[in-house]
Amino acid sequence: MIIALVVAAEIGFWLVLGAGLAARYLLHRPRAGAALLLCVPLIDVLLLTATAVDLARGAEPGPRHVLAALYLGFTVAYGHRLIRWADAHAAHRAGRGPRPAKPPARGRERIRLELVLWRQTVVAAALAAVVLQMLTVVAADGARADEALGNGQALAVRIAVVHGVIALSALWWARPRPGERSGGRPGPTGDTGGSGPAGGTDPPAGAGAPVSRWSPRGAAPQRFSPGTHSTSPVSLLAARARMNSRSERRLR
Repeated sequence: MIIALVVAAEIGFWLVLGAGLAARYLLHRPRAGAALLLCVPLIDVLLLTATAVDLARGAEPGPRHVLAALYLGFTVAYGHRLIRWADAHAAHRAGRGPRPAKPPARGRERIRLELVLWRQTVVAAALAAVVLQMLTVVAADGARADEALGNGQALAVRIAVVHGVIALSALWWARPRPGERSGGRPGPTGDTGGSGPAGGTDPPAGAGAPVSRWSPRGAAPQRFSPGTHSTSPVSLLAARARMNSRSERRLR
């Protein structure tokens, strides 16, 4: 029965969450949506009450009670985060909010995210251990409850430790690569850091290219000044004649 209650609690969580978001964004009833979202913790209270009553009536403590306690711990620790995630996506779908940002793949932000998730897992494991201790007190068979539920507390600690190892490993696999920003995207200077487009230093406009009066489309045309000499053959001959006449005058 306890396992069926855990499954029903999970289904009820998503049903109540969906109803609250639908009332807020589809029916435009924000108060009704907020009231439905406030009913989400009541599902956890009902599951905790049913588990405690089952043990108090003489049920043998076992893995099903440990599963209920772990579910309660993780629901309380991660529930608010799940609600915010679903609310952001529902607001975007309804056209009342921006597109939710995707979690970064690498960099400091990714490492920080992994550590935040690990902290929530530690909180979930601590809550599950507290719930198991409370169930041990109310259980009719205290001796069996100490052994079975004590193993559940050890399991919660192992889950937190394993997640901690995974989170700390992000310091290696999620570290930013050379030339990347903290979010895991290449920076404006590229990877080489040299000059040119890859290094972030643009060459001056027109460098290395011949200057022409007839510039291509999109380029600034060269202005013609009256003092600019033409390069036609006739003008070259006339200039040469002027130079010869000047040299003859000097000789005289």
